[in-house]
Amino acid sequence: MRTAAAFAAACLLGTVGLLAQRAPAADLIILTNQGAVPGVRALADAFARTSGHTVTVLQEEGDALERRITNGPADLMTGNPETLEPLVKNGRVVASTVTPFVLAGLGLSVRAGAPKPDISTVDAYTATLLAAKSIGYSRGCSGTHVDDGIAQLGLTEHLKAKTVRTTGGPVTDFLARGDFEIGIQQTNIMVGVPGTDYVGPLPGFLNRPCPSSVALLTVSKQPEAARAMIRFMISPEAAPLLRKTHVEPAAR
Repeated sequence: MRTAAAFAAACLLGTVGLLAQRAPAADLIILTNQGAVPGVRALADAFARTSGHTVTVLQEEGDALERRITNGPADLMTGNPETLEPLVKNGRVVASTVTPFVLAGLGLSVRAGAPKPDISTVDAYTATLLAAKSIGYSRGCSGTHVDDGIAQLGLTEHLKAKTVRTTGGPVTDFLARGDFEIGIQQTNIMVGVPGTDYVGPLPGFLNRPCPSSVALLTVSKQPEAARAMIRFMISPEAAPLLRKTHVEPAAR
């Protein structure tokens, strides 16, 4: 009996010791770029459920973003490589943590109820651009890739007068209120947007995806939990969650 009691007491003390060593749940904040928002939110929800940490996803811009990066509170940041590179150089991001995690392909949408044009081939897409009364795409990564594709088709001068370059929100926001006839951006932020109908992905070489990476901010107060989030974002478990948001995990 004394042996059994001693064993039980040892087990209880071991359990208490483990609980005492267990780190408290962290409150993580992820600053995310527009093109990665749907995927980051899906991953944040899943990580929070499995880890017990709280994860808040914020899409900040301008001075608000700069304050977060410089002073916090913030732990992780996602962005295109050209966005993160200067932050690494000036010490705002921990260089060794910069990790590609997603690729977002390009797609085309029209206003809700409008006829859906044929963009199934490069020739059909070219004809659609030439026939459109107006075209809109962003000044970010997707817009740069769309613009490069138009140049490769030799259509830059043909389309200049009817092209709108957007800032300050997704292309679908402008499309829904009728600022142009067709809009082009990353598929993952176009599908299912009220007031618009998604047509499909750009064909062939014109569908040049936008990459996003995630990195640890030097102002983070919860670096270990943040690093665990990065590991989750590139894990096999994350891949199907990302694909549900119409993106592909970055090749590893």
